[in-house]
Amino acid sequence: MRRRTRRLTKTDGVRNLARGRGRRRAPIDLDPGKFRRLGKTLVEDIAKFLATIASREVNPGRSPREVRKLLKGGRRFPAEGTDPSKLLREAAELVLDNSLLTGHPRFWGYISSSGSPIGALGDLLASSVNPNVGSFQLGPLATEMESQVIRWTAELIGYPTSTGGILVSGGNMANFVCFLAARRSSVPWNVRSEGLAAKSVGRFSVYTSAETHTWIQKAADLFGLGTESIRWIPVDTNLRMDVEELRRRILEDRAQGCVPLMVVGTAGTVGTGGVDPLREIAALCRQQKIWFHIDGAYGAPAAILKDAPEDLRAIGDADSVAVDPHKWLYAPLEAGCALVKNPQNLLDTFSYRPPYYTFDGTDEDVPTNYYERGLQNSRSFRALKIWLGMRQVGLNGYRRMISDDVRLAEHLFECIGRYPELEACSLGLSIVTFRFAPSGVDRSESGTEYLNKLNTDILATLQKQGKAFCSSTLIGKKFVIRACIVNFRTDVEDVELLPAMVAEIGGKIHTPDRSVVSARTPHRPAIRG
Repeated sequence: MRRRTRRLTKTDGVRNLARGRGRRRAPIDLDPGKFRRLGKTLVEDIAKFLATIASREVNPGRSPREVRKLLKGGRRFPAEGTDPSKLLREAAELVLDNSLLTGHPRFWGYISSSGSPIGALGDLLASSVNPNVGSFQLGPLATEMESQVIRWTAELIGYPTSTGGILVSGGNMANFVCFLAARRSSVPWNVRSEGLAAKSVGRFSVYTSAETHTWIQKAADLFGLGTESIRWIPVDTNLRMDVEELRRRILEDRAQGCVPLMVVGTAGTVGTGGVDPLREIAALCRQQKIWFHIDGAYGAPAAILKDAPEDLRAIGDADSVAVDPHKWLYAPLEAGCALVKNPQNLLDTFSYRPPYYTFDGTDEDVPTNYYERGLQNSRSFRALKIWLGMRQVGLNGYRRMISDDVRLAEHLFECIGRYPELEACSLGLSIVTFRFAPSGVDRSESGTEYLNKLNTDILATLQKQGKAFCSSTLIGKKFVIRACIVNFRTDVEDVELLPAMVAEIGGKIHTPDRSVVSARTPHRPAIRG
């Protein structure tokens, strides 16, 4: 009797889920009609935003305290829900009016592109279906689309289309995947099961230039080598790796019992857009039997240009390459891509096959399971937004947009030279660096200190004004303002405004009586990548 009562109670409880509604309705769900109405309103708000983006401030300049106040940051988790119509209106106002606008035509900070509108719509479609692209079974169409995007990315930069690859969040993760593949391939025992300390050998070493992005330090730290394993190879006057010094360090390390693990060349440095002598490095790595990796997160797509730096033609010689479609292919964040020439290297590095994973397919039709090729198991449908952009513009469209960005950077460099108080410092790919350096300021160490402080203040003022957004870098000991153009909305009028703005701000901040005065030194020649 008791058992019967329990069954009836449980059944009644299930029936209660649908009482008065005909079926279960979760509070987070939306019926199709309401979803349609909300979507139309939101798309209209976004369309108005994109239509007026050039007239908005690039940077709203909110402090952390001000942003927290906008969000009512101290409030507790609400006990009851809010009408989604009201929520989306609030969210649209918050996001569109209080964000740094990377899609603004005068955003040139860091290397973050203006994301494509079709990519934004692709993200909506991808999130609505919400496949898990960890395995073919969970996302068959998404898996095959990712494979196609990887092949097309390889084709665009001149890399073999038979490559292995995976889409990841960005440059750090793409380089990490390649670093781990190099470690697995280069250590002369099974490092996955035995670890790096299994054998009594000297320290492993990795080689890269002093201009390389900080991901290399993270990788050496996180993956067992330690940052002291990094050999920072000096650069020449054009900020490109010194290959003869690289050769000397490799031979010296081997003589001392170290085991060279990999060499990292850069196709487009973050600071100045420099391109390492990739062909020479590739030849040395073949001779020394060392894995050659290229960090092409920013610059690799420039290989599509007919007048690209010659060393970009050597990308196909690398064992692995990192590329970021969310940089110079204009995909919305997040979109990075790791390419490894031998696909088996990725499986050897990442694949585990526990019994709770399902393995289907035949020898003739083996499915791709991306959890076997990278660090993630659960993975979002990143490929769609990239695929849509590739289909919309084609190779010729990318060639035109990337070429336009490069030409605009060259024009900016020329415009800077028209202002006697500005010093054009470098031009590489689509990155320009310069500084405010008025006549009469000494260029010795004491003068450089003053100029560095002056240009730091100028940049901070420029960013706060909201009319344009640049970042900074160091060339030697010189603090310089840095403009990186990976922006399909930037036009000639935009770049011509920047030198005038910096000259005006600098003229207001500069205090000649506090600077060290001497004769003006000659203009520094351009550093080209």
